[in-house]
Amino acid sequence: MGRPIPSLNLSDAERETLQQWARRPKTVQSLAQRARIILACAEGKSNTTIAKNLRVTKQTVGKWRSRFLHKRVDGLLDEPRPGTPRRLSDAEVERVLTMTLESTPKNATHWSTRSLAAACGLSSTSVHRVWRAFALAPHRSESFKLSTDPLFIDKVRDIVGLYLAPPDKALVLCVDEKSQIQALDRSQPILPMRPGQAERRAHDYKRNGTTSLFAALDTKTGKVIGQLHRRHRALEFRKFLDKIEAEVPAEFDVHLILDNYGTHKTATIQRWLLKRPRFHLHFTPTSASWLNLVERWFALLTEQQLRRGVFRSARNLETTIRNYIDTHNEQPKPFIWTKTADEILASVARFCQRTLETGH
Repeated sequence: MGRPIPSLNLSDAERETLQQWARRPKTVQSLAQRARIILACAEGKSNTTIAKNLRVTKQTVGKWRSRFLHKRVDGLLDEPRPGTPRRLSDAEVERVLTMTLESTPKNATHWSTRSLAAACGLSSTSVHRVWRAFALAPHRSESFKLSTDPLFIDKVRDIVGLYLAPPDKALVLCVDEKSQIQALDRSQPILPMRPGQAERRAHDYKRNGTTSLFAALDTKTGKVIGQLHRRHRALEFRKFLDKIEAEVPAEFDVHLILDNYGTHKTATIQRWLLKRPRFHLHFTPTSASWLNLVERWFALLTEQQLRRGVFRSARNLETTIRNYIDTHNEQPKPFIWTKTADEILASVARFCQRTLETGH
């Protein structure tokens, strides 16, 4: 007769937590294994049976059964492990942070780990650890541009309202042009990727002409209506509007979201719109192209097809773009807009306040 195994009972909350740990793919595998052990123990199985089924030792099963009985769910978590004590004092950490955020070196626009280490009397590794702990990266810089459109708030509410609550019996199309797409060909043959070596291409290139892509993204289905032209004028934009009109059923109203480019507001376009009252134009604020969802699709086109493409002629470039649109429309996926107009405006207001507080 061996020692009696203490009974193990689970509450509903404990059982649910253990089942989540055991099933969730992102759970640490050691924790998922412990959860499976405890769930098996709650079924009344012996340590020997559990060890055989889960391919662990009986001692492992007994250890986690005992830990759970004493500390419940918290007993399955790893305890803090001892490590090397921190060498930097709080004062030294504060000094590194203060100098990084509130000063610059005499001979540069920003600190490096070595220059700040020399100024603070620390090692560059210590400075790097402090920066990493507080997510500081002085060598990085990003750009931004705030819209100065006097109707910014009204336009944001108008366009976001179309995204979140589109009108009945109407199509919302995000329209824009990707102009002057260059057909670039490398001056030397491309060296293909090999194990341990990335693809390599010559730095210089040959220009073989340009083309402009007019695109309209259906916000509901994700489908794209596209048309290519060698020039980028009101005449080409009107031809693209004709294409949209031909592809959209006559019983639907058409709401076009587009930017303030001059070709969208010429007399030719105005006359075209007056003859077609089902078309409604919604202009994005100036310097706010991020409100137009077709810009996100243009980014995909550039990333997946244009940036690393090799085109020996403008015709070859246009064929590639048409094939990309056809392939995209076979299985389109819409971009889902999630932020409300109030959330966007509040975020812009916070950013403006931070900009004013810097004093630059």
